[in-house]
Amino acid sequence: MEIGFIGLGNVGGKLSGSLLRNGVNLQVHDLDAALVAAFVARGAVAGGSPASMMADCDAVITCLPSPAASDAVVQEMLPEVGPGKIWMEMSTTDAGEVARLGAEVIARGGAAVDCPVSGGCHRADTGNISIYAGCDRATFERILPLLTIMGRRALHTGDLGSASVLKVMTNYLATANLLTLCEALTVMKAAGLDLATTYEAIKVSSGTSFVHETESQMILSGSRDVNFTMDLVQKDIGLFQKLAEMHGVPLEISPLIIDIMSDGQRRYGERAQSDQIIQRLEEATGLEIRAPGFPTELIDDEPEERGAEVVLRR
Repeated sequence: MEIGFIGLGNVGGKLSGSLLRNGVNLQVHDLDAALVAAFVARGAVAGGSPASMMADCDAVITCLPSPAASDAVVQEMLPEVGPGKIWMEMSTTDAGEVARLGAEVIARGGAAVDCPVSGGCHRADTGNISIYAGCDRATFERILPLLTIMGRRALHTGDLGSASVLKVMTNYLATANLLTLCEALTVMKAAGLDLATTYEAIKVSSGTSFVHETESQMILSGSRDVNFTMDLVQKDIGLFQKLAEMHGVPLEISPLIIDIMSDGQRRYGERAQSDQIIQRLEEATGLEIRAPGFPTELIDDEPEERGAEVVLRR
């Protein structure tokens, strides 16, 4: 298959890198010409416009920062969509929007998939991330070889749009976990506990999580750089809140999380790293939430290997 990839940012650059590293015929496009040039130097082909990439490729993947950006790209591609063509949306986006755009692709004889990822940029870099895919079963089986190159686990979630619903839910949970970890680490520091010991105590307990085992390290090292910015967090938790409101679910924690992250943006900048949210508590208490011996960047130490479909329990 000839694959096009549009959007070579923090996540897209790593996902497309896995395709290129594993011998996939790849065209790439990004508004940043330097990113495209770097991929061409590694063996990719510089794609032209989104329309020309859809004309040339069997599948075009988009990984873009907003629903508006995805809409603009898809509108350019639509005239070249026809039978056999696939649009794969790997952005974290609004489920209703991906369903709307996907319907336009399908109406022209193509296939559409929403296939966002979960697991952090460090795992996207090594092909060990998890991928959700919302589409019909036949399309899922066509793209499964690509998904298992980019990710370790591929879950067919159901109809188009279902993957995006699940993705914003997982990002909501991750953000809630980040904020509770910030509070837990600060309280332990105030109580006189050693923070390296605290980290290990959480890790071996019922309170551990993926967020703790990754982002707590970035907090304690002082790096606070998890390759995910507050504006992206706000987009995702806002989509989750919107979903709850659409279905009449009165949430209590979600609005508070949005308020806390909004305050973080006012203090540290719209695109501050999400882990900088710990600084609110450091400033409020005068405590330094750091410990020696923790890494300043996340590196996936699992060996890269071909992924597989997650089989549901029935």
